[in-house]
Amino acid sequence: MTDLQTNLAKLNGHLARFSEGGIDNLIGGQSRPAAGGATFETTSPVDESLICTVARGTAADIDAAAGAASDAFPAWRDMPAAERKAVLIRIAEGIEARTEEIALCECWDTGQALRFMSKAALRGAENFRFFADKVASARDGQQLRSPTLMNVTTRVPLGPVGVITPWNTPFMLSTWKIAPALAAGCTVVHKPAEFSPLTARILAEIAHEAGLPDGVWNLVNGFGEEAGRALTEHPKIRAIAFVGESKTGSMIMKQGADTLKRVHFELGGKNPVVVFDDADLDRALDAAIFMIYSLNGERCTSSSRLLVQDTIADEFEAKLIQRVNNIRVGHPLDPATEIGPLIHKVHFDKVTGYFDTARSDGATIAAGGAREGDTGWFVRPTLFTHATNDMAIAQEEIFGPVLTSIRFGSEEEALEIANGTQYGLTGYVWTNDLKRALRFTDKLEAGMIWVNSENVRHLPTPFGGMKASGIGRDGGDWSFEFYMEQKHIGLAFGDHAIARLGA
Repeated sequence: MTDLQTNLAKLNGHLARFSEGGIDNLIGGQSRPAAGGATFETTSPVDESLICTVARGTAADIDAAAGAASDAFPAWRDMPAAERKAVLIRIAEGIEARTEEIALCECWDTGQALRFMSKAALRGAENFRFFADKVASARDGQQLRSPTLMNVTTRVPLGPVGVITPWNTPFMLSTWKIAPALAAGCTVVHKPAEFSPLTARILAEIAHEAGLPDGVWNLVNGFGEEAGRALTEHPKIRAIAFVGESKTGSMIMKQGADTLKRVHFELGGKNPVVVFDDADLDRALDAAIFMIYSLNGERCTSSSRLLVQDTIADEFEAKLIQRVNNIRVGHPLDPATEIGPLIHKVHFDKVTGYFDTARSDGATIAAGGAREGDTGWFVRPTLFTHATNDMAIAQEEIFGPVLTSIRFGSEEEALEIANGTQYGLTGYVWTNDLKRALRFTDKLEAGMIWVNSENVRHLPTPFGGMKASGIGRDGGDWSFEFYMEQKHIGLAFGDHAIARLGA
């Protein structure tokens, strides 16, 4: 039996309970069908086969979940820090115990290659362990003495919060949002993307098996215009943490305005990888390829624009074409696969639509630009060359295994091109000139920048973007700044002079 056959057999064992019973919502610790009884189907992008039916939550389900989160909040907020930490550690242990199940289900539900998803669950466990270690200090503040007062600050949890997660690497991104919310003392209503509901259910089950009190973590499946909108408008939900498209983020901000919701947005990107002629070109090539073609190109931090100095462009692009044509497209459960299918036909149509757009705008399709096979939503990894920054393929987030190469002459021109989009999430700069690296990163409009490196996530550092790429930061204490309120208390030293009116 091949590795692929073995993985498929294991997958079928894990999917059996979903195919038989479907996926219900989880509200107040209880599995429930949608209030109206409606369901929708989730299918695999590998072969378009039915995985299972899923509860189609609406405003009634969100209302029940928000009520459960509100009722559970005081006890969870007031639970001793050591006890909340222990719960989060047990969740991490539960994730580690079911790593294989999570990875296989995520691959089948999203099309992501096993070589990447096999580590996603462990990263999720790491998120819970990291924030578990911060529970005890989450409410710590400062002492700020003035001439008459001892001023102290403290942080308190915000209350029930809504978490809306995307369909790309949904398990890891769910842990990234929910772990700090729980560590802060908040309760959660989670609305996962409708394209990828499997691992959200597994994660919520793990949390409850770990002893999380009922109502602290509620899961409502459904569509954005129904369950999602009800969540962003609900008066009991104090904040919304959202990962997804910039356009959707704008809609959520409008929907939450009437209830003055706090928002945290991690949105789109059109991120540049800038390669100067003095760089280590072999390492730059490896990093540029990894950051656009791994995870099927379906990641917000992908380096989707290659800015390459004209003095090395011919040589660099020639090596790039050769490597891109060698990338292995195949079944996501095959350990040899590097790129699997795109998530859904809707997204497949969007990505492949840019092939004609590139041609009509005058770019060259130097590699890929075609469907792979006849079944499933597979696309050949694609490279556009002879592009300019005003083209749609350089300005719009394609969110697939598609790289647009643009040439530049000077450092000033590279900076102008790099900053010349509505987005500002990440940037990657390759140069061995330290002074240039300092100048360039100082002016580059991006929330996160790596120099001579691919994206290497370090949990205590701030994660987020500027411009249309988002609002706020995740990571370390930056997460607590979102999920907690800052309080100031001034304590008088003695009887200082107080102005007497009307005495």
